[in-house]
Amino acid sequence: MLPTLLRDADTLPDEGRSVRVRVLQLAASALTHTRQFDLAEIVVRRALAEGQDRMSAAASVNTLAWLLLRQGRLDEALSLATQWADDMEPRLSRASTAELATWGLLLLRASGAAARNNQAGVAADMLRLARSAATAIGHEVDAEHQNVRTFGPTSVRMLSVEDALIKDRPDVALRLAENMPRYSVRPTRSVRSRHGLDVANAHARLGQFTEAFGKLTEVQAAPRSGS
Repeated sequence: MLPTLLRDADTLPDEGRSVRVRVLQLAASALTHTRQFDLAEIVVRRALAEGQDRMSAAASVNTLAWLLLRQGRLDEALSLATQWADDMEPRLSRASTAELATWGLLLLRASGAAARNNQAGVAADMLRLARSAATAIGHEVDAEHQNVRTFGPTSVRMLSVEDALIKDRPDVALRLAENMPRYSVRPTRSVRSRHGLDVANAHARLGQFTEAFGKLTEVQAAPRSGS
């Protein structure tokens, strides 16, 4: 469907630029998922260039940082996400939910890049700030301008589980996974499935193969449709 959507989006006048940017962001995400990295970078940089405001641009930056991370360009991903998180940092006492979620997602991206780049201290600092943003919001929310992304205490805890695995602490990962915050808005299916794979991985590393197999079966049996 994306080629048709992109062609239609290109015919929109300037008043439809925000729609065009969302379609470009969606295409960049799909291309990144399917490892078509060169095309994904062209598309996401175009989305960034056409963004009409900082929130929309930050969403494109989040996708670009994810793309860089998947390519193993960890220094670039960390630098980009950190710079934008610094620029977007709101005043917690006055920030809107959208501003907090945008900032928090950039912090999570920076934390993930730092953890993989063997910068545990930086990763922990970014995760701590993201936790502050999530606490200020109080619950999981759909992130404005973001394609199929949510942010809140659940997202932060899931990243904490992933971070523990990167540090080779499967015991900590399982303990964190047991105390997952309740959510009113569910993280997307892909995020929940990834978290399920992290939990299965932690069980397997500890030799708990029955539990690992059970979690894998649970992930496989999850509904394929919907979010």
